[in-house]
Amino acid sequence: MNGSNRLGKESLPTSQQAEHSHNHHTDGEHADHTHEHGELSHPHVHSEESLRRIVNRLSRIEGHIRGIKTMVQQNSPCPDVLLQIAAVRGALDRVARIVLDEHLTECIARAAKEGNMEVEIEQLKAALDRFLP
Repeated sequence: MNGSNRLGKESLPTSQQAEHSHNHHTDGEHADHTHEHGELSHPHVHSEESLRRIVNRLSRIEGHIRGIKTMVQQNSPCPDVLLQIAAVRGALDRVARIVLDEHLTECIARAAKEGNMEVEIEQLKAALDRFLP
């Protein structure tokens, strides 16, 4: 996890984008995203390339976590384990930043065009309240 494989700001034309909900299943099907109050949100549109890159980053993080688990099982020195945990935290923060950036550039912009900005902003605030420490 050295951060050298950072995502660039790539935007595919709308014709090359696919519609996806934020609940992605490993079998390729996508469920609608329902908020805690039962209201159904609009589908979020992200390019296949963007989704692939985020999933690839998460897969690398998943492998890194398995490596940390192995380190613990092998009684590796605590400072080494903590260093690896810090690397995973950083990698997760970078993924979150990418997701937030895409949400702001795609979803919030679309909500502004569609006239439902207040709802989208409230949903974002609620998500940030749970996400931020």
